[in-house]
Amino acid sequence: MSRPAAASRLAPSWRLLALALVLLLGAALAAADFDRLQRLARERYGSVAEETVQAWRRLVAEQRGRPVEEQLAAVNTFFNRRLLYELDPVVWGQADHWATPLEFIGRGAGDCEDFAIAKYVTLLELGVPDERLRLIYVRARTAGAKTEAHMVLGYYEDPAEEPLILDNLITSVRPASRRPDLTPVFSFNRQGLWVAGQAQSAADPTARLSRWREVLERMRQEGL
Repeated sequence: MSRPAAASRLAPSWRLLALALVLLLGAALAAADFDRLQRLARERYGSVAEETVQAWRRLVAEQRGRPVEEQLAAVNTFFNRRLLYELDPVVWGQADHWATPLEFIGRGAGDCEDFAIAKYVTLLELGVPDERLRLIYVRARTAGAKTEAHMVLGYYEDPAEEPLILDNLITSVRPASRRPDLTPVFSFNRQGLWVAGQAQSAADPTARLSRWREVLERMRQEGL
């Protein structure tokens, strides 16, 4: 057999090997760079923020490989207990700012979007597939039958089933059916955007949601 013929036979195998290496490198690059996050926390926000990033890092190490129900509860509890709820005009001096987890930890407070994003990123780091997680924009019924815009994180064991809801307003993770106070409007992750009640993604979330696109880029720069 001539050398060119042998090479042509081997080429597909080499292409498959190269593709596998690219995928492995991509997975490695997707992992959070906690060394960088700790350094940035110290430089930008001080020792308290650095200690919180260290605690966040320990949470990830302790929860890696555990059953997903335990991971959901641990992540929900970690952020709800460690960080304060406060509106963007107070924290950022502007009407609406979607913070990265590092920014959220650095300020020590944030609003519902910041809690939801931090939990989403942490569960991705723990290996929960992106397709099972969605940030859900809802109308939340409050005292006096008033409603206000709110964001929670949903975990979907199956896209066709009701999600489990991680919320900064309550301490426990509950099925959506046990949260009648929440009316979903739309949901999204890095892969798609879904209008409530529809099974198919309606749009590219980074094209439709400029704040989501911007926070994803800042997270990438920070090591997430």
